[in-house]
Amino acid sequence: MLSFFKDYKIFGIVFLILSIIIVSIIYNTLNVYQPLPIYQPAMVSTELVDSTIQYQKKYHKIADFKLINQNGKTITQNDYKNKIYVADFFFTTCQTICPIMTNHMADIQKEIINDDEVMLLSHTVTPDIDTVAQLKRYAIEKGVNDAKWNMVTGDKKQIYELARKSYLAVKDDGDGGDFDMIHTENFMLIDKKRQIRGFYDGTDPEAIKELLEDIEILKQEK
Repeated sequence: MLSFFKDYKIFGIVFLILSIIIVSIIYNTLNVYQPLPIYQPAMVSTELVDSTIQYQKKYHKIADFKLINQNGKTITQNDYKNKIYVADFFFTTCQTICPIMTNHMADIQKEIINDDEVMLLSHTVTPDIDTVAQLKRYAIEKGVNDAKWNMVTGDKKQIYELARKSYLAVKDDGDGGDFDMIHTENFMLIDKKRQIRGFYDGTDPEAIKELLEDIEILKQEK
């Protein structure tokens, strides 16, 4: 009888060890690193994309740009070379979604403040109002760290083309103008190759959490 229970005990231990190994294998299989999608114009709602590129299925990247930040410094794509960054479009006089978006961008800034791989880029959609001086006042008010976060103004046509043809971020306003658009709540996650890797609702705290998680996933890419 004692021998039976001894054998049973050994069987139980072996079964437990095997069970742990099997569960671990299943867990690791289900949690394999999953890369983020690389968004192309054809993957995005046509209302957010300029008609000239709506059916493009590959090779989409953020175009070269030359804009001016809150300190009067010229900012180009070279300032974001080999960086992951979060981009958005806003305007300083907006009283609806912009304050929420900017506060959420400030939350992201806190999380990435010591991360040399990640930066932020906010484009004004009213450059005629948002001068360098206006952006500087707004940046100070919102706690912008100049080394991490550029708020940029510049040529309106260029900014709107970036929104429609590069970031695939906004709807036009329906009045027939080539460079008119309504504002967008979208945050875009851009990788080191200037590719779009995610879209997020900048007014939604849960979406911001997802964005921060996706930044960590993106940092695992070689």
